[in-house]
Amino acid sequence: MSKFAANLTMLFTELPFIERFAAARAAGFKAVECLFPYEWPAAELARQLRENGLTQALFNMPPGDWAAGERGMAAIPGREAEFRAQLPRVRDYALALGCTKVHAMSGLIDPAHSLAAHRQTLVENIRFAADVLAADGIKVLLEPLNSRDVPGYFLAHQRDALALVEEIDRPNVGVQLDLYHAQIMDGDLTRLIAKLGPAIGHVQIASVPDRHEPDRGEIHYPHLFEALARAGYQGWIGCEYHPSAGTREGLGWLRQWQSTSR
Repeated sequence: MSKFAANLTMLFTELPFIERFAAARAAGFKAVECLFPYEWPAAELARQLRENGLTQALFNMPPGDWAAGERGMAAIPGREAEFRAQLPRVRDYALALGCTKVHAMSGLIDPAHSLAAHRQTLVENIRFAADVLAADGIKVLLEPLNSRDVPGYFLAHQRDALALVEEIDRPNVGVQLDLYHAQIMDGDLTRLIAKLGPAIGHVQIASVPDRHEPDRGEIHYPHLFEALARAGYQGWIGCEYHPSAGTREGLGWLRQWQSTSR
């Protein structure tokens, strides 16, 4: 499986963001993803994709006040109107970039509300978002985040995400399986992938425990790529990691895995 997408928020950070598209292409990537594209005009990002022959695999919906520590609002009671008001902007960027998958961040638990209220808010918001975006072929994804890196995040376990996707019951809603987060919180990754199966909408990788290049640490990714293929996943693999000593210097894993998958 060699469909790797460079996460331009984390990779090539020695360059201005706009220059990272060409750097990703030069490094051998065919697709890119990022956390939030909204700082740059959609037309400029689309030009970078077009000129560099890249696919935009994924981006996140607006997270609220990121600098103040917010991590989304999809599950936060009382912020339904704010969450839904951002959908036209998300759709405009997705259409401009030719991107068919967006991640709706659940947010940090608000102690003023019960967990049941958070869950119901998330279900209703994602159903609303999925219905709005369905006509344009855009899929909404839910990603569990580990409680070590993002303490208090509402969604932390993969099977919880699968249960939510089943309850939401929309064909354009799926699980964003970040195997770094999944290993920390769940483990048993081969069976977990089989359990998630067709609900997997996007995959991301990094080493554990340090979130560096995926050819180190405790996860053997070639084995998991085979498990993903058996589960029917054929999409992009997002490389969302922090380079240990410069992006280009650490890309030996990419060249090796691309050569062995031909």
